This record gives sequence, structure tokens and C-alpha cells, in this order.
Amino acid sequence: MTPQPDVISTDILILGSGGAGLFAALHAHDTDPSLHITVAVKGLLGKCGCTRMVQGGYNVALAEGDSAERHFMDTITGGKWLPDQELAWTLVNKAIERIHELENELGCFFDRNADGTLHQKAFAGQTFDRTVHKGDLTGIEIINRLAEQVWARKIHRLEEHRAIELIPSADGPRIAGVLMIDLRSGQYRLVRAKAVLLATGGGPTMYKFHTPSGDKSCDGLAMALRAGLGLRDMEMVQFHPTGLLAGSDTRMTGTVLEEGLRGAGGYLLNGRRERFMHNYDPRGERATRDVVSRGIYAEMRAGRTSPNGGVYIQMSHLGPDKVRKQFKGMVERCGDCGFDLAGGLVEVVPTAHYMMGGVVFNPDCSTEWPGLFAAGEDTGGVHGANRLGGNGVANSTVFGGIAGDSMAVWVRGKALVDVDQARLQQAIAAAERPFAHPGGDLHALRERLWDCMWDDAGIVRDEAGLKRAAATLEALHQELESIGVADGNRAYNLTWHDWLNLDSLIHVSKAIVSAALAREDSRGAHFREDYPDVRDLENSWFSVMRLHNGDMQLTRQPVSFTRVRPGESILLEDEAQA
Repeated sequence: MTPQPDVISTDILILGSGGAGLFAALHAHDTDPSLHITVAVKGLLGKCGCTRMVQGGYNVALAEGDSAERHFMDTITGGKWLPDQELAWTLVNKAIERIHELENELGCFFDRNADGTLHQKAFAGQTFDRTVHKGDLTGIEIINRLAEQVWARKIHRLEEHRAIELIPSADGPRIAGVLMIDLRSGQYRLVRAKAVLLATGGGPTMYKFHTPSGDKSCDGLAMALRAGLGLRDMEMVQFHPTGLLAGSDTRMTGTVLEEGLRGAGGYLLNGRRERFMHNYDPRGERATRDVVSRGIYAEMRAGRTSPNGGVYIQMSHLGPDKVRKQFKGMVERCGDCGFDLAGGLVEVVPTAHYMMGGVVFNPDCSTEWPGLFAAGEDTGGVHGANRLGGNGVANSTVFGGIAGDSMAVWVRGKALVDVDQARLQQAIAAAERPFAHPGGDLHALRERLWDCMWDDAGIVRDEAGLKRAAATLEALHQELESIGVADGNRAYNLTWHDWLNLDSLIHVSKAIVSAALAREDSRGAHFREDYPDVRDLENSWFSVMRLHNGDMQLTRQPVSFTRVRPGESILLEDEAQA
């Protein structure tokens, strides 16, 4: 007999408690304190999610000589002319408002200069030092303050609740609620809501080396795919150039060593202890993330590697005491793995870090489903082909706040709608499927997924590898369908959730590979060795992937150059040269 869910109701349901989710909750509450607002999170509020892991900082144009227009041009050119320009314009302008909100209303303490102004450090790919930070642990500062403010308000929480399906209304494709699993009991729970925010974050953990924690499995994107929603720019997966490489026997491998290390003047050395980045780009180590990742990968393919198969980062030439003071968190992280960042060499490898692609959404965070909103790394279009370091947490907080404002207005005068009972029962049956099969080796399947995506759909791609990846993913999905969960106890059944994680990751991996096969040129994070050139910027298009009857379907849509065209600039000549 199919288990039946508990049912609870709320005005606004927010999926995720990172920067986007918590900002949305606060803005919705401040807009209308009478609303019943619920934040659902896979772990514990304030203790999980990618925003908490942000090290580098928050891009915002504050300093004399900088401007929102300059930040905008850096974002558009860094994104290789694929960003939605209205979304990027919203990002760079609202970031100014949001950083003051973080400081003055939420109580964030960011680093300051001697004159009391906010300190802004250098990040790669930008023409101005505009990254506001709290040492090298900026995300912890932001999430701690956001969580405190949420706890201080009458905002409801569903902790250790996993969202598994967006449930439409009985009368058409609009949101009626979300099916969830209470991890503590294994009980299904249907949360009916007038408005839902998809803010679960990305998490490209389908790659061998990845920065997010293992519980991040692209659940939001997988749910959006299964709901038939369009995902744009899915071929654009960002690899951070400097993931800690400490061997295969530690989960510290893949975690980020922040971009500020290279911004401050850190060197990358190959296995021969030679600097190499100037062989690939005149900006050297301060080139954009995609360029540096490919430079490192080229050294790896040529066999010029460190003992664990990567390269080295060196900071000692800047002065060990200065490094210890400026990058305390990074020095301690490396020390935990036996490396001396301040005085020696640390092994690094490119590591899957961020999904530029995601749900197609509007500047007010609405989507094609009425009542369903999206913000943060679940969305596509803000960054185009490449995200500038420091634009990620700005994206989450800017659009999270907008989403909260929009949802609070949307729900006025609206009632809960009836759910599509057939879709609800289908979703429960799909989640129950593993209990109908004998147990299998999920870990081995996960490792095959890692190898497939790293080798054939990673930093450097070609047609043969992508077709091989597509075939492998199909085989892995079929194999997953035959693997079950031996233990039928649903309470804290981590094997069951490993199965669900893999299902989400394989769905999203198929979208990545399909989009990468369709883009027969190279843009930003997407590099095709068989099509290495950037083609036809004037006629740029972005991909939109949909899942239809089990198959990925892609459409190409033209980029709208609403503010600036390729080869042009909105900066005055003296600004551009400054």
C-alpha cells in the first residue's frame, strides 16, 4: 500500500536556507508580518547550504572610481555576452542596497580600511577591487546574522525535511504545494502553499572533484526538470581553479582555497615548480576561473603534476606572517591536511563549484508556473557562461530579497488551491521505488558517475566524449532503477537518501551533457576542444532544456542585448581606461 502524506499548510514555502532563502523569508515577513512563512531545509537552518561556505566575499561597487556600470560590464564580458542583461543590471545595482542592509540592518561585520570604509579586495576577472569580505570566511558571517534574524521572527521552520517534488494544482500548471520527506521519521509530508520559492542551491557533486558538501545534489533543478520547467545555460558548470588536493582518502579534497589567494599575488606552479599561467593568458593567475582551470588541466594532461596529480599554489613569497594574518581560515584549512600555505606549497586541482545554469526566471523572481518563484543558484541567466568570483553571494542575497517582496505581494487575496492528486501519488510511488528492489552498491555507481562527468563532460569537452557521457548516464540511470534499499526502515535511512541524491544528480547531468553537445563553440566555462573558438557574439543564443516524456529537449533562444551589444560599452572612454 502506498504511504500517504501528512498535510500542512502555509502562505509562503521557502525551499532552502542559504542566502536566497533566508533573505526571502525576512523580506516577505517585513512586507507583511501577518503571513505564515515556512522555511524548509534538508539540514539545520544556519548550519548547511553553500552560502555558509563562501570564503571570498561579495562584489559591490562602492569605492571611489568604481561604479555599477563598471561592475555590469565586468559581469557581461566575464559571462561571454550570454547573461540576461536585465538580470545582471538588477544584480549590480541592488547589490549596493543589499550590502548596506547586511551591515546596518542585519549586523554583519565586514573588514574595514583604516579610514573606516569597507575593505574591498581583488578578485580575478574584474577591473576594480570590489569584493567586500570578512577575512576569508565571509559566508559564515552572512548566514549567522541572517539566521539570527529569522529566529527572532515568527518564521516557521521545517528542518531535516527534503523536498522531492513540486506538486501542481488540479486545474493546470501552477504551484499547489511541495512533497517532502521528514528525514527524522521517513514520513511523507505535503506542504500546501500559495507561493513557493525554489532556493535549494546548486551543488555539482556529480563531478569527481567538487566543492559543495555531499548532501548538495541539485534537487531543486531535478524537481524543476521533472515538472517540465525550462532550465537555461545548463552546459555552463564552473570549476574553481584551486580546490584542495589532499588525496582520495579525505573529503577535504575538492574544498575551495579562495580566489583571494591569487588576487593577492599567489603563484601557481606545476610539478616542475614552474609558473605556467602566463603561457595561457597574459593576466596569469588573475585570469577568470574558466581560463585558469583550463591552464591547470592542460598541465595535468601533459603530466607536469604534483604527487597527487594536480599542481601547487605558493603564497610564501608574499611573506608567511602576512599570509597567516590575511588568510587565517585558509592557512588553518591547509594545516588540517598537512600543508603549510603560509610557508610552503599546497597541492590544488580544479573543482566543480557552481552551476551558472538553472530555472528560467524573471527579474521579479517569478517563473512560468504561477506562484512558483526562484532565486540563487537554482536560477539561470544572471551569470551567463562564467560567474565572477564574488557575484554568487551577491546573486543569492539580491534576488532572495526580491523574491520575498514579490511573494508577499503575490499571495494577497489568494487562497490555497487543490493539488493534482495523480501527480502527488506518482511522486510518492517514485520515491518508494527503491524499497521494491534488493540492495546494491550505490557507492560504486556514484564513483562511475564522478568519472563519467569529470572525464567526458568536465573542463575540456568534445563530441565523442559527450556522446560517451550521454550513453553512460543512460546506463547508470537504468542501473539505479534496479538497485534498491535493503533496509525498509525509513527513519534516517541515509542509503535511501543516497539513492534519491543519485537520481537527482543523474537527471541534472543529462541536462548538462545534452546542452554541451548542442553548443558547438566555446564560451566561458564550456570549452569544446573540437570547437575551440568563440563564435558569432552578435547572434548569441542560450540553451533551454526541458524534460518531456523522459527525453531531454533543447531549444535555442536569442540573447537580448537590452543595454549593450558585443564590442560596445556603457562606460565613458575615460571610465573604461581608469
